[in-house]
Amino acid sequence: MDTLISMRRLNAIPGVVIVAAAAALWGTDPILRKPLGASTSATTIVFGEHVVLVVLTLPLLLPALRALLRAGPRFWLAAVLVGAGASAVATILFTEALFHGDFVTPVVIQKIQPLVAVAAAAVVLGERPRPRFAWFLLPALAGFWLVNQPHPLEPSAKGLVPIVEATAAAGLWALGTVLGRYLSRELEFQHIVTLRFFFGLIASAIALPVMGAKAWAGTHDSLWIAYLAVVTGLVALFVYYVGLRRTPAVLASIGELTYPAVAVIAGIYAYNASLRWSQWLGVAVILGVVTLLPVQRRPRVVEVSPPDALLEAAPA
Repeated sequence: MDTLISMRRLNAIPGVVIVAAAAALWGTDPILRKPLGASTSATTIVFGEHVVLVVLTLPLLLPALRALLRAGPRFWLAAVLVGAGASAVATILFTEALFHGDFVTPVVIQKIQPLVAVAAAAVVLGERPRPRFAWFLLPALAGFWLVNQPHPLEPSAKGLVPIVEATAAAGLWALGTVLGRYLSRELEFQHIVTLRFFFGLIASAIALPVMGAKAWAGTHDSLWIAYLAVVTGLVALFVYYVGLRRTPAVLASIGELTYPAVAVIAGIYAYNASLRWSQWLGVAVILGVVTLLPVQRRPRVVEVSPPDALLEAAPA
C-alpha cells in the first residue's frame, strides 16, 4: 500500500523535473571521478562500475532480456547502442577527458547535448519542437554558459584531446536519451536500466584488452568506483528513466542541463573557488527554465509522434 502511494506521488511530479533531479545527481560524479585518474585507468573504472551495476540488477536481467526479445530487432539494436554507446563508451571518453585536461572543459562541452538530442529525436522519434521550444532552449544554454564561464565574454577551453573526447561523449549521451525514450515504447523503465548496464558491461569488458587496461582497480579505488556505480549510476538512472518515460526527449535534454551546472558548481567549491554574480545568474536561469517547462502544455512546446502520444498520460 505504501509503495502504491509512493508511486502515485511520483507520477504526480512532472517528468522533466524528475529528469532534472536525476541529472543533478550525475553532477556530483565528475568531482569524485577525476581524482581516480592518478591511480586507475578510465576503462578500468567504467568496467568496475558496470560489474557492480549488473550484480545489483541481476534479478531483473532475465525478465529484461525476455521483454527485449519480444520487442523486436529494432529494439535490440537500440538497447545495444544505449548500453555499449551511452553507458560504456561515452563514460570512458568522458572519464578520459577529465584525466587529460582541466575539470571544467569536459563538463562545459556537455551543453551540446540538447542540440544533438533535438536532431536525433526528429529522426528516431518523430518529435518536432515547436517555435515555443526555442524560448526554453536558448535561455537554458545561455544560463549554462554563464555558470561555466566566470568571464562569459572571454571564454576559455583547454586542450584539443579532452575537447574531442568530451564532445564524442556528449553526442553518445544525447543519442542515449533519444534511444532510451524509444525503448520506453515497449519496455518498462527497470528493464531499460538493466539492459543498459548489461550491454555496457559487455562493451567495457571488450574495451579492457583493447585499451590495455586491467580489470581490478585495487581495494581503495574499487570502493569509490562502487559508490559511483550505486549513487550516480543505479539510483540516478532509475530516477531518470521514470521521468524519461513520460517526457519527450527534446524536453528531457533541457532538464539534463542541471547535470553540467551542478558539476561546475561542485568543481568550483571543491577547488576553493567562488562563484561570480554572473554564474549565480546562470544558475537562476537554468532553475527557472526547468521549473517553467512543466507549466507549459506539452503540445505547445513539442509535437510528439503517435506511438509516444499513446504512452501513459502524465505531466511532462
